[in-house]
Amino acid sequence: MNKRITALKAQKKNPNRINVYLDGEFAFGLTRLVAAWLNIGQELDDEQIARLERKDSGEVALENAVKFISYRSRTELEIRRRLSEKGFSDQEIDNALERLRSIGLVADEQYARSWVENRSASRPRSRRLMAIELHQKGVSDLDIEKALEETEDDDKLAYQAATHYARRLANLDWDKFRERLSAFLLRRGFAYGTIAPVVRCVWSEIQAVENPEQN
Repeated sequence: MNKRITALKAQKKNPNRINVYLDGEFAFGLTRLVAAWLNIGQELDDEQIARLERKDSGEVALENAVKFISYRSRTELEIRRRLSEKGFSDQEIDNALERLRSIGLVADEQYARSWVENRSASRPRSRRLMAIELHQKGVSDLDIEKALEETEDDDKLAYQAATHYARRLANLDWDKFRERLSAFLLRRGFAYGTIAPVVRCVWSEIQAVENPEQN
């Protein structure tokens, strides 16, 4: 049995959504985009109503995804997990991701490249640890490999990390300095073979600055 649209009213708390009234009673809400082609007096059957609700749910999934990535870039897996937690179906999530890809708002290869660049500049860590972290975010091995091709080797990354952190340790003696800085570099994923020469190098540089008369 068909039902007639008797009112279309913007929601007070969210004017981007329209409340649809059928035969004088509230029936459901739709995004403005989905509701744009509806008119008062128009009749809808059950299949048309179901189709509108499915389309609306897809639009809401996309809106949630866009909001999620507005704070910072996300991988496809992070977006998928977020939308799944919100209760959207696999099909709705797939459609939202496809639309995001089509307009360039999500691209794991670009995400991985930017992520590696930012990490290397602000919080250096080993290439192995960066690969592990990106893999946990759902980035493919190929995209990870491409991103890491453009960064420094572990020796340079370890030196960058060590020089930043060593400022806090300048007043320590050699044994404590070596212990603390080595532990820090281990947490950043560097291997022992990389850590030892970097720690000695940074120590020598600090001593040269603090005790120039000894050089």
